[in-house]
Amino acid sequence: MTNPSSAATIHGAFVPLRLTDRPLALQAAAVFLGTLFLAASSWIEVPMLPVPMTMQTFAVTLIGALYGWRLGAITVVAWLGEGMLGLPVLAGGGGGLVHFAGPTVGYLFAFPIAAALVGYLAERGWTNGNLVTSVIAMLIGNALILTIGGAVLAAMIGVSDAITYGVTPFIIGAIVKSALATASVEATRRAKQKA
Repeated sequence: MTNPSSAATIHGAFVPLRLTDRPLALQAAAVFLGTLFLAASSWIEVPMLPVPMTMQTFAVTLIGALYGWRLGAITVVAWLGEGMLGLPVLAGGGGGLVHFAGPTVGYLFAFPIAAALVGYLAERGWTNGNLVTSVIAMLIGNALILTIGGAVLAAMIGVSDAITYGVTPFIIGAIVKSALATASVEATRRAKQKA
């Protein structure tokens, strides 16, 4: 009988940590470390209004690619839970429910979906050494975040302002962060091959 977690991973995929096949304690440790990485990425911030630019989307897409879709999404949800509880893990060291009711709520809601989507694509071989498909996977994750975040922001401040302030200024950053996430996955893949 086929292992369900292995069946979901197609030949040629590159999810280097293969965490779904590991003991639960190791998966829990990976989730904890992933939330620390997300928090550190959130603290790297360029102040902008109404939404700051951080390295969060870099971390979200990278975790999705390295952890796979299930554990990637779980890690991001755990990090958001820490933020809801008031821990200083969000942009600029913020925390608390106020961040889940303001202009950032759509972006935050989109993060676990983007991590799952990038993880899903990684499990289907998109990040296995082909830099073009890897960058595309990361760009799709970033585009999803901007689309959902921008749509929710549009309901608050109007479509034109949402595009002007909540989408357009982040496009260049999304491209750069997609390239950085691809480079990180590729470096991990090559290191794994040498090991």
